[in-house]
Amino acid sequence: MGLGLVLSTTGVGAASKTGVDNTYTPDMSNGADNFYKSNKVTMKKVEFNNQYNMNVVGNLYIPKGLKKNTENPAIIVGHPMGAVKEQSSNLYAQKMAERGFVTLSLDLSFWGESEGQPRNAVSPDIYAEDFSAAVDFLGTRSFVDRDRIGVLGICGSGGFAISAAKIDPRMKAIATVSMYDMGAANRNGIKDSLTLEQRKKIIAEAAEQRYVEFTGGETKYTSGAVHELNENSTAIEREFYDFYRTPRGEFTPKGSSPELTTHPTLTSNVKFMNFYPFEDIKTISSPMLFIAGENAHSREFSEDAYKLAGEQKELYIVPGAGHVDLYDRVNLIPFDKLESFFKENLKKR
Repeated sequence: MGLGLVLSTTGVGAASKTGVDNTYTPDMSNGADNFYKSNKVTMKKVEFNNQYNMNVVGNLYIPKGLKKNTENPAIIVGHPMGAVKEQSSNLYAQKMAERGFVTLSLDLSFWGESEGQPRNAVSPDIYAEDFSAAVDFLGTRSFVDRDRIGVLGICGSGGFAISAAKIDPRMKAIATVSMYDMGAANRNGIKDSLTLEQRKKIIAEAAEQRYVEFTGGETKYTSGAVHELNENSTAIEREFYDFYRTPRGEFTPKGSSPELTTHPTLTSNVKFMNFYPFEDIKTISSPMLFIAGENAHSREFSEDAYKLAGEQKELYIVPGAGHVDLYDRVNLIPFDKLESFFKENLKKR
């Protein structure tokens, strides 16, 4: 999700098993349109292997009328952590395709239609590799200019895209929206709300759980969007619930179940503790655009990345927007800004 949600280590077994709450009225203001379908682009399901021979599945969007005998700029769009391409990234991919780009919205490994066992596993290195594999795929299409490929990472994918770009200069422009540094979020919590003792407790629980699963016991899951709200629910829990557990954005991919969506496995989630996407971010020579909502609980991550990045960088704050607002509220999402950024930095040289 932008699963910033990092603090819970309880399994989901006690949670409600309903995937979508039809009794709750979601906030559909500011043009919320997660399941947008464009009549200005064509969509083709595609698949390709990453470097580990894992099958990655995505939706390729091509503007109608695109000249396929010419090489065009392309953008790879990554979904929020714990989500799938049908949540936010397909919307962004279609909107950017309407503006003239070839776009690819992909499911990260272990999620959605892409391969990877166990399902819902966390592997930041493989997530980053998926972005590079997407460059491999797009860069070998006759209608894509391999020197004009950019990436757009939403929430957790912002960090994964940065991690990939540090060792893949083929990514010529990098934009992030509502970025989560999943490493810092898991190590420290939002605004350093997690103590070292709490972190050690989470790590110890995950380590012990490995014995359970190694000997055939039940898999335990963590974090993710809550399945029900009560008087003690936090503002962040309510924000994610409004998207992931209601018709506004709920989506259960084939082979999964409503109670498992958004929840990574506990034993793998601690791998985020060793994930430092902003380390050496200054070595990225491609232009970078960090977009965050003015009121986003995750704003600190975009600000941190901006401070550490190299010379070609911009921090763009969306007035009045929260974190999840920029998943689907088309009246708030700065598509014009994204278009100008990618057109300028993916133009023919």
